[in-house]
Amino acid sequence: MQTKAVTGKFYEANVDSIAVAVFKDEKPTSGYLKELDNLTGGLIDSIFKTEKFSGEEGETAFLRIIPKGKLKASRILLVGVGEKKEYRTPNVAFLAGTAARFLRDRNIPSFVLVPRLEDAPVREVAANAVQGVITGLFELDKYKTANKDKKANIETLAVAIEGANKKEMEEGFERGKIIGESINFTRDLANEPPNILTPTEMAKRAEAMAKEVGLECKILDEADMRKLGMGSLLSVAAGSEEPPKLIVLKYKPKKSTSRKDEMLAFVGKGITFDTGGISLKPAEGMEAMKYDMTGGATVLGIMRSVALLKPSVPVLGVVAATENMPSGKATRPSDVVRAMNGKTIEILNTDAEGRLILADAIAYAEKQGATHIVDLATLTGAVIIALGNINTGIMGNDQDFINQIIECGKETGEKYWQLPIGKEYSKMIKSDIADVKNIGPARKAGTIIGAVFIQEFVDKAKWAHLDIAGTAWADEPSPHQAKGPTGVCIKSLLRLVEKFQNSTKG
Repeated sequence: MQTKAVTGKFYEANVDSIAVAVFKDEKPTSGYLKELDNLTGGLIDSIFKTEKFSGEEGETAFLRIIPKGKLKASRILLVGVGEKKEYRTPNVAFLAGTAARFLRDRNIPSFVLVPRLEDAPVREVAANAVQGVITGLFELDKYKTANKDKKANIETLAVAIEGANKKEMEEGFERGKIIGESINFTRDLANEPPNILTPTEMAKRAEAMAKEVGLECKILDEADMRKLGMGSLLSVAAGSEEPPKLIVLKYKPKKSTSRKDEMLAFVGKGITFDTGGISLKPAEGMEAMKYDMTGGATVLGIMRSVALLKPSVPVLGVVAATENMPSGKATRPSDVVRAMNGKTIEILNTDAEGRLILADAIAYAEKQGATHIVDLATLTGAVIIALGNINTGIMGNDQDFINQIIECGKETGEKYWQLPIGKEYSKMIKSDIADVKNIGPARKAGTIIGAVFIQEFVDKAKWAHLDIAGTAWADEPSPHQAKGPTGVCIKSLLRLVEKFQNSTKG
């Protein structure tokens, strides 16, 4: 997709359509809408009146026109963005995705986006515009046979910010391209069927991506894990014919500005298919367990972006990839295993497996020098009951670190909600015959119990746990994106990398 910076009048852009943001209950009596109304002989005002267009978020109105004078486009798309006081730079991605999907479905290959955020940082507006288009055009149809009547793609995106610095806009375009393509990289992985994306295939794709963008990549196999004492991770892999893999990605800046003793790490759950093991899940809905590796896919997407954005701090990515299958070799409820950090675990439910692989992956990340760790996992159904698909659950052992992630979410349009952890909850996983057990009392604090279990395998690092089970997947399409994997957390955690970079300078 070609991008163009328009710093003059938006209507002079040589494109097929104009897509302009409209605020809730706004009327075409001033500014951009008034200009469009004048250029179209009052058509904009008539749309507001006859179609009762109100500017609600995601609402659209489309009209064809005959270009004349300085107006080049032959179509105009009005896109509602909701309340003006709530409209921020992250909303531009929603605007751009909505416009791109609408116009793509009508075979319109080029448009100029009018985001109407002149007082916001130009780079951020431009980046969100490009990212929104790229992620908006993602679909789940990879394995459908070719359709001769397949709709055209968006070939050209122009972004209009009157009076803006063109260089800053172009820098934003590049950033948005990197982030958008990395989000789609994650979404493509998450959407893969489990017969294709095995742990071995996931590791191969991580290696190929690392080579492409310049990351160090190391893949640990089962023998390596045994040498390291990763009995917790291996207990999950025991029932599968597919061998587990620990994917380790390292980004090292040419010149680091961080203190030598600090390193940020992202750790992801990569269960490429989860049957529940011996604690077998019900058949209904089990097909959705192909996305139980979304936490790991998100880590790969983050690391791809990091390599291309080139921050001045080292970043580590670790993904524990395995299947969770029932067989004669599978781990049984009541088995006891020893994790990498030496703690013993009584496994009472083999379907609480994500925390078992994260235990060893996090211990490994800390052994590699990580001082700040964020783990991501589709860990519990309980978080969906508690928070739905709106907020990602967040817990951790350092309030400042948690606050920083929540703030990064606010800045990038991703929502987090903190749940408590503490000694009272930790007591609920004490085992009679081992150090800990992998579940707590039935139907009590399920999301929190998952977090306090993982905390047992964190030594000195500042740590945050993100339960993305409710936010990693959209059951229905929205105006700005397709149904399916969302790529949640990538934008906010890239912002965290930037903040980490700034906080460790000197």
